[in-house]
Amino acid sequence: MEEIEVQNLVKVFGKPNQKCKNMISKGYSKNQVLEKTGLTVGINKVSFNIKKNEIFVIMGLSGSGKSTLLRCLNRLIEPTEGRVIVDGKDITKLDKKSLRKLRKEKFAMVFQNFGLFPHRTILENTMLGIETHKGMTKDEKIQKSTKALEQVGLSGWENKYPNELSGGMQQRVGIARALAVESDILLMDEPFSALDPLIRKEMQDLLLDLYENMNKTIIFITHDLDEALRIGDRIAIMKDGKVVQIGTPEDILNNCKNDYVKEFVQNVNRSQILKAKDVMIKPLELLYENDGIKTAKYKMKKNHLTSIFVVEGKRKYKGIVRLEDILDVNGDENISDFIKPTLITEPEKTIDELFGYMASLDVPIPVIDNENTLKGIIIKGTVLSNLAGRDV
Repeated sequence: MEEIEVQNLVKVFGKPNQKCKNMISKGYSKNQVLEKTGLTVGINKVSFNIKKNEIFVIMGLSGSGKSTLLRCLNRLIEPTEGRVIVDGKDITKLDKKSLRKLRKEKFAMVFQNFGLFPHRTILENTMLGIETHKGMTKDEKIQKSTKALEQVGLSGWENKYPNELSGGMQQRVGIARALAVESDILLMDEPFSALDPLIRKEMQDLLLDLYENMNKTIIFITHDLDEALRIGDRIAIMKDGKVVQIGTPEDILNNCKNDYVKEFVQNVNRSQILKAKDVMIKPLELLYENDGIKTAKYKMKKNHLTSIFVVEGKRKYKGIVRLEDILDVNGDENISDFIKPTLITEPEKTIDELFGYMASLDVPIPVIDNENTLKGIIIKGTVLSNLAGRDV
């Protein structure tokens, strides 16, 4: 389900004349419009949809238009043309009062600079986003802000001041302030770019952990492809005010639409980006716990397997049976006597984290979700093909 729809969005800085509008309509580039009219095109006829409860990353170099686009989504910057539809409502048509109400109810923002007031405590800084909410008592505001600080790992820091916190901790306060608003949509404008690499990874992990436990749509701006690939469900790559490609991390890595995107991905460490869910495949065959020894032998021999994974109803994972363990077994012994445990992984685990295990394993790795459901299996050949950027 789409939460945000962007349709033919244009932003021109300065007052666009008819010549400028005609050039944009005909597909002229940002540089061509600037040369002929002297006007700067920030967003050039951009269209895309953002699904409810996804992390949608907008990525590009400086001047690509990514931050301008983000601010057009809640009209902090007024679009020149086009529509921004939020939950079915075209916000470009709203008057100022209705727009303020929508921003307060639907959007929260996290910026690159932490924006903390030095004379206010951490709790008071966290309360800023809900300070003017008339329908909320002071105790309710304190309770929501305290809960938000706990969510970002800052419980116990409520009465400290910003100068007592590290850069990473200050950005946690910025995220807590946005969480306290309890809005549906979180806009994040390069929130981690000012942090050193180790702290940056910690903050990415924090964001992903928070995302797993809350129903929010996140629009995340970055100039770092590694960051985009690591956290995004889908990524929009921008250049000169246009979106040149939208896709999942795997789409971006394996199906570059043009040379510009290829240049971005050529030096990416795929093992740190690709996850188990990206490289897993469907098992050729599965064994069910009620199947007998003869069935197990038949399924393995038919599919040229030396082992087979066992599941119960609704693909709940049980373990693995190896052909060598049952080859000399006759009769109808219970298959459960031959089910053995093996290394498993979760869908979000990166390939980099699995390399050490894969080298020593002679069987595929089952991918199991948090409900113990078998989602797929990982084999070495698939992993190597994906790392090389080829189809299996």
